[in-house]
Amino acid sequence: MHVLLIEDDDRVAGPLMEGLSRFGFTVEHAGTGADGLAAAEAEMVLLDLGLPDMDGIDVCRTLRLRSQVPIIMISARNDEVDRVLGLELGADDYLSKPFGVRELVARIRAVFRRAGPAAAEPVAAVPASRDGHPVPVARAQQIGPLTLDRRGRQVRLHQTVISLSPKEFDLLAYLADDPGAVRTRQQILDAVWEPNYFGPTKTLDVHVAALRRKLGDPAWIDNIRGVGFRLLPPAGGASASQVEENVEGGDR
Repeated sequence: MHVLLIEDDDRVAGPLMEGLSRFGFTVEHAGTGADGLAAAEAEMVLLDLGLPDMDGIDVCRTLRLRSQVPIIMISARNDEVDRVLGLELGADDYLSKPFGVRELVARIRAVFRRAGPAAAEPVAAVPASRDGHPVPVARAQQIGPLTLDRRGRQVRLHQTVISLSPKEFDLLAYLADDPGAVRTRQQILDAVWEPNYFGPTKTLDVHVAALRRKLGDPAWIDNIRGVGFRLLPPAGGASASQVEENVEGGDR
């Protein structure tokens, strides 16, 4: 995931960038609000409120006017007014300093799962409200013949709805965040189950096996021995008949 960190204090930014990179994030650093607004579109924004050139609240307001990119405010300010104002302006979460990198990673993953990768794209609007004002609509993600609708928590393969349990959907959505990227077993357990998951790792194998069966082809989820898993469309994709055979499979 490409993260934009807008933080003026290098003593904070340096360790955060190093810590996030260990979890597989690519971090771009902006030291001022102006630099942050001029930076390339990211998949997640970490926004400090105490910036030297402008208030982080104004940066949040400007970002939200042009994009639905997820925003997590990080600040030493702990006043309820700041938290409420930031959330009302469109921030997705608020984290008070000091905090640990693991907590930040857990919040990033939670916010991103709720928003989906399409959140960083400009808002697609259609006139749907009674007063005629446009209503934002989230785009579904397309991976070959697979369609993933995070907003409706629905999966279609060859236009056929696939019935998944909540954990199966979360696992598929996490792997689909970056198709082709290898996620380690621990990264998956931390993101889909909980940070610092200490339960039996066999549960991951059970859910992967269930997903493979329901998707009609085990090649959808590639096992990188000794590392983890990645999501890839199989050569030719699963046939429609295979999908129909597995669509009514039981949830785990």
